[in-house]
Amino acid sequence: MKTLFLAWQDPKSRAWFPIGRLTFDGKKYQFVYTQGAVKAQAEHNFQLLYSFPDLNKEYASVELFPLFSNRLMRRSRPDYKNYIESLNISEGEDNSISILSRSGGRKVTDYFEVFPCPEPDENGLYHIHFFAHGLRHLPTCATERINQLQTGEVLYLANEFQNPYDPRALLLCTEDHYIVGYCPRYIVDDVFKLKNKNPELVKVHVERVNPVPTALQLRLLCNMTAEWHEDFRPFSSREYQPLVADIPITYASSES
Repeated sequence: MKTLFLAWQDPKSRAWFPIGRLTFDGKKYQFVYTQGAVKAQAEHNFQLLYSFPDLNKEYASVELFPLFSNRLMRRSRPDYKNYIESLNISEGEDNSISILSRSGGRKVTDYFEVFPCPEPDENGLYHIHFFAHGLRHLPTCATERINQLQTGEVLYLANEFQNPYDPRALLLCTEDHYIVGYCPRYIVDDVFKLKNKNPELVKVHVERVNPVPTALQLRLLCNMTAEWHEDFRPFSSREYQPLVADIPITYASSES
């Protein structure tokens, strides 16, 4: 079972909410809203998605729902191969779930982002890939330093307590003290849990730096590993929990 979450950002407050969960069992896709959608409705007037009009139903389809498939680059595009290389996805492994997990499925036309639920790797470690966030807010010297990063280079996590939008924001820093981005908000809570348990085993490395003219949101690919201790459960807070369970499935149309 592969699991992705769908997050929505309120354009005014810039607050993020995990509002839905997409799963794929190899045969069908299922989508449900999470408790985060209820919170987003109550606090920021979040509107339910057109494709999923009922907050308390589970939707299923043998084809990927248009809300997600529209976030994938068409294989027929001449720049598709370069795009897959920028995500550092191996040839033959460029399935829809892998691409969405790595790319985030972000579009300039809306306020949604997709991210994966981590699973233990072959060594039993927490392992997740992500693109550094917030690069558009960095000074020129920082973007120049990003261009000099080497594959495998270590990045360090640092708190940004004075961030007015999120005092729990985590900076990504180089050994020579350049800030080269932010850790994605969706994993910050789990990172704090992992750091509190064993901070020395939480490690971030540069996976790939994509050159200009690659979009800033796909410029710096990182990978993070940590000890997966017995009582750790990723995304275990209330806002990630599905609103429905064991109810009749509503099969959604595969048409947009």
